[in-house]
Amino acid sequence: MPIRIEDAVTAPALAQGQKAMFIKSYGCQMNVYDGLRMAEMMAPHGYRLAPTADAADLIILNTCHIREKADDKVFSDIGRMRRQANKSAIIAVGGCTGQAMGASLMQQAPAVQIVFGPQTLHRLPQLLEKVQSGSQKRAVDTDFPELEKFDNLPTPGAYGPSAFVTIQEGCDKFCTYCVVPYTRGAEISRPAADILAECQALATQGVREITLLGQNVNAYQSPVTSHQSPVTLAKLCEQIGAIAGIERIRFTTSHPNNTSPDLIAAFATNPKLMPYFHLPIQAGSNRILQAMNRNHTVESYLATIAQVRAAQPHIAISGDFIVGFPGETEDDFAQTLQVAATVGFVGAYSFAYSPRPGTPAADLPNQVDELTKKERLAALQAVLDHTTEAFLTQFIGQTISVLVEGPGGQPGQLRGRSPHNMPVNFTVENGIDPASLPGQLVEAEITHAGPKSLLGRLARS
Repeated sequence: MPIRIEDAVTAPALAQGQKAMFIKSYGCQMNVYDGLRMAEMMAPHGYRLAPTADAADLIILNTCHIREKADDKVFSDIGRMRRQANKSAIIAVGGCTGQAMGASLMQQAPAVQIVFGPQTLHRLPQLLEKVQSGSQKRAVDTDFPELEKFDNLPTPGAYGPSAFVTIQEGCDKFCTYCVVPYTRGAEISRPAADILAECQALATQGVREITLLGQNVNAYQSPVTSHQSPVTLAKLCEQIGAIAGIERIRFTTSHPNNTSPDLIAAFATNPKLMPYFHLPIQAGSNRILQAMNRNHTVESYLATIAQVRAAQPHIAISGDFIVGFPGETEDDFAQTLQVAATVGFVGAYSFAYSPRPGTPAADLPNQVDELTKKERLAALQAVLDHTTEAFLTQFIGQTISVLVEGPGGQPGQLRGRSPHNMPVNFTVENGIDPASLPGQLVEAEITHAGPKSLLGRLARS
């Protein structure tokens, strides 16, 4: 996967006039993307990334609001960093928690001086200037300016052979458990020309794999004039695939109701679209799906999976699950286990339901107790672990393509990703310089399958 912000930190000491900046991103891949863009945006203002918050002049916490534990972690980190960091350091909170809480966040965490949302991260330099100049002791900006941030961010930098590119933000689905429509706003899509320019810039820097991001990425449709035809996600993937140097394309996260026929067909017709599809279902009970306002059924979800597999028989399917949603019975949960086993998910993000303030589900009756949620989550994860291991085992003895990312977990190993988005650690024969391989597509012979990854050796040419 594309690197974390902390992996992009450079080692040299601060040059004269430079200031240290620490960024921590929580939650989804879109936050990682936003965090990297913040780092690029602040560089012209004299800031460079630092590996820790201890000596930073500016600390940015790029937050997630999807679960209560995520919020708790942010407030814990604020307190810890205030105690450990430079006393003059400015602490800024961005992301979805910043959007949801606004100025009230500062009341709970007096150490915070700047609060901004996902759509106003490009205004951070102006907010910082207000605080540093003394014109404002604290600054808050949680507006929803459509696409403005993308027009005001610098050309993206590349930090490895893989990169994230946000193409769509926001959500119009209003699932009863979810805060995203309130923190990211309505669904908007970036113009295809802007996305292609960003991908071209990344390709010239050596990026070989692009992961397209969106809250409902398969709802993407480029804004058009009366003289243009709409660009769908499938068409966009085709256009990105035509960029020299780009060899792999992925996208996440999708909604079942936006899985269009042309996107399904693309898995068969676009050789650069990798055989990996992340499609959340959330629950295996139609009664619970209705209470969640998912607007799809188990049957329609399974029909979509069948169509995708008809187009690409070797595709890996991953998903999302929430257990312990209000009113979930043992029978409802048993249906979820059955769906997980039937689909054969290759991993999934699975969580115990967490009530979020302001969402309809938080006020529903029959809230499930924490012990039951914990037990159900463990049972579901056991099924998902089994289906993941079964999928990985099939590759033993096969030779597969791996995009090399860097050193592996053990001495003498390199690591990378398979077309199915599986981590691969492999050894290199004598006579081949391992340092020459990161960023390259190589063939690896798979010798072992672990619970979550593959192990092998570089195939002889």
